[in-house]
Amino acid sequence: MKEIVIISGKGGTGKTSIAASFATLATNAVFADCDVDAADLHLILSPQSQKVNEFYSGYEAIIDVHKCMKCGECYKVCRFEAVKKKNACYQIDPLDCEGCCICHDFCRYNAIELKERLCGEWYLSDTRFGPMVHAKLDIGAENSGKLVTMVRNEAKKAASEKNAEMILIDGPPGIGCPVIASITGADAIVAVTEPTLSGKHDLGRVIELAAHFKIPLYLCVNKYDINVQMTEIIEENAKKLGAILLGRISYDREVTEAQINGKSVVEWNQGQASKEIKNIWEKLCSQI
Repeated sequence: MKEIVIISGKGGTGKTSIAASFATLATNAVFADCDVDAADLHLILSPQSQKVNEFYSGYEAIIDVHKCMKCGECYKVCRFEAVKKKNACYQIDPLDCEGCCICHDFCRYNAIELKERLCGEWYLSDTRFGPMVHAKLDIGAENSGKLVTMVRNEAKKAASEKNAEMILIDGPPGIGCPVIASITGADAIVAVTEPTLSGKHDLGRVIELAAHFKIPLYLCVNKYDINVQMTEIIEENAKKLGAILLGRISYDREVTEAQINGKSVVEWNQGQASKEIKNIWEKLCSQI
């Protein structure tokens, strides 16, 4: 079973559009959306949830008014100003509480309880192309990579039960903790970039990250024809850093039309971008 992660150095490069097209072209595969902070693969794959689970991460402090002696120690030590004083009583604002537990540790009367914070949900769903594991974080909820790891593990379980040949992961942009949680132990990374200066810079960081974890990195340049000169510079630099070039994708308004209609571009039409993505997919499959 091969595990392929599609990532990008920055948001807006077309990563999810390409991931959805790969999902359309793949056979006997399971899909995972690990971009849990801004999940949108479901907008194209239209999953039907079969299993819904709550996701808990971090802690929330709560003052037991029956035990509180109003000493104010929690008020003094909270650096996030989550402890509020009102009429000589103390309360903790859940919106300001970061779950650092310092108030709990300093309370001499054991009046502060810690409960796990509900941060969102994760789902096991069916799509028209196969099973999909995805998640939704609550607004402002914590994501340290724990949810990403959970999504990946559940995708592996689903793939094992289905005897799937491949797991396709739509990963987060950047190089932070969620990205590391997405790629660790994967068989291949497909990096999607665009021909801009910021795209070139952020791709360099992604390639360094892949090299650190010793994972083969394959590159495709999306919307290459908006700046062919920058595309050539990016590809040349990427080759020097050890990336494997898969191909280029033209700017095509039909990609947007496909998204508006809830489809990937390769199932929407047989236009230029669609053909180029198919060629990239075939080249990727032949190499892994």
